[in-house]
Amino acid sequence: MQRTTRRQALTEAGAAFYELTREPLRQLHDASDRASESRTSLHGRLRLSAPVSFGVRYLPSVLSRFSEQHPGVEIDLVLNDRIVDLVEEGFDLTLRIGRLADSSLMSRRLALCRRAICASPAYLARHGIPKHPADLLAHNCLRYTQAGQSQSWAMTAPDGTKEVVTVGGNLAANNGTALMMAALAGEGIILQPLFIVDEALRDGRLVQLLSTYRLGELELHAVFPAARYMPVKLRRFVDHLVESYAVGLP
Repeated sequence: MQRTTRRQALTEAGAAFYELTREPLRQLHDASDRASESRTSLHGRLRLSAPVSFGVRYLPSVLSRFSEQHPGVEIDLVLNDRIVDLVEEGFDLTLRIGRLADSSLMSRRLALCRRAICASPAYLARHGIPKHPADLLAHNCLRYTQAGQSQSWAMTAPDGTKEVVTVGGNLAANNGTALMMAALAGEGIILQPLFIVDEALRDGRLVQLLSTYRLGELELHAVFPAARYMPVKLRRFVDHLVESYAVGLP
């Protein structure tokens, strides 16, 4: 250190020593924390947010297994299809599907979500089957309003040609399951993740359209506030999510 009557500062050698030891010391503290964690049970509350359709179908069993392993953790799950403000609204973690906006938040990718364009047999019997993306312009397309540019449906042809169709229709909604129910009722054509429509496709209540065209996959992320030391229960839960969705989604 260089000291005067008014101030003190690192010498060049001191600054170099600090840079060399800062990361090893952080790792040492982290290793010590992890060792102490293994000797104690987790407790406290985890406040989580997730999209409605995904949360209803794919979260209960994941949360149940986590609770069996860590019964001292209380889980507060809030389902909605808007993007929550983690810090302002007091959430520890949110699940988001789609492209993440640039932010100071941390994230872990959990899985890829494939999508399908589909409609009911009754609708197709009345209005015909689209054979090309441009044919969608003549159809009633039901749009998901939470997605950016919900009227622009992009896909790639077998030869690699990219197609973008600006669709229209008489119904838009902020929930994918609501749109699927409308499609099942013969209202129109939807573009939705397979985790919403896969069962209806398997049993024939919906028919997949333009199946030779490739639709971009959506990413499922766990998003949480950035912190120097992540709370133990949150880190364990993120690891649990990664393990649970490692097998993928429909």
